[in-house]
Amino acid sequence: MTRPTRSRRQVLGTLAAMGLGALTAARADTTGLPTTDWPQASAVPGGVARLALGPAADRPRAWAGEAPLLVVGDPAGWTALVGIPLSATPGDAQIEVETGGGRRALPYRIGPKAYAEQRLTVAPRTVELSSKDLARHERERLHQQAVIARFTEPVPRDLRMQAPVDGRRSSSFGLRRVFNGQARQPHSGMDIAAATGTPVVAPLAARVADTGDYFFNGQTVWLDHGGGLLSMLCHLSRTDVRAGDSLAAGQPLGAVGATGRVTGPHLHWSVLLNRTSVDPALFIHA
Repeated sequence: MTRPTRSRRQVLGTLAAMGLGALTAARADTTGLPTTDWPQASAVPGGVARLALGPAADRPRAWAGEAPLLVVGDPAGWTALVGIPLSATPGDAQIEVETGGGRRALPYRIGPKAYAEQRLTVAPRTVELSSKDLARHERERLHQQAVIARFTEPVPRDLRMQAPVDGRRSSSFGLRRVFNGQARQPHSGMDIAAATGTPVVAPLAARVADTGDYFFNGQTVWLDHGGGLLSMLCHLSRTDVRAGDSLAAGQPLGAVGATGRVTGPHLHWSVLLNRTSVDPALFIHA
């Protein structure tokens, strides 16, 4: 016999009867709580795993290694969103979950994914770095690591993003890149070709975490969407915001350019989840 599925109201009532967090009517109201059907699930290197954590009165905490995870949902059912590194080996993996009942491991499986190769020709000095440029890049790398480590509240209420600029997708996430005949790190974002000066907007409501002019990325804006979800928008011709500014989804923040290591005007857009670059296409809601 098939067991009938309990409704959300029944689950919340059970939690309240159990005394889990003394749920009040206000606490049980799910209006405005984060959606649990986005981003698209893709448990592969560079993708996002969606792991069901079950019901709990309070939002569970979860980690992938030392990185805290974005947990969305409501007391009737929580979901951990796990950004999977491009370097991850397909096979068994796990996260750590902490609820009122203690801490436990939650296993999941990473599937295989093959990414294509892309060959590009750029200015030689951006491939064979001088000692001065190498020192600059190292300073910038450490600075950006600190930005990436941010984990702020509240978590975003809606994870459905819009493309930050209108244009043709000129390069996809995960491509194995070869610059001037030399293999380099895979492409950690999505490139959108557009003319210099084309407005760039926030893909999701955010606070500006940082801005800067970097050796590889050129003029860049970092957006903190909350809960360890960040966007990085690079190669801008100008930046119209500063750190600490609050932006609504769709609000302008700068313009497309060709700064940093580029072959022409375009926007590079990275999305990071639990300190990991993941495919922005998984977040775009058409």
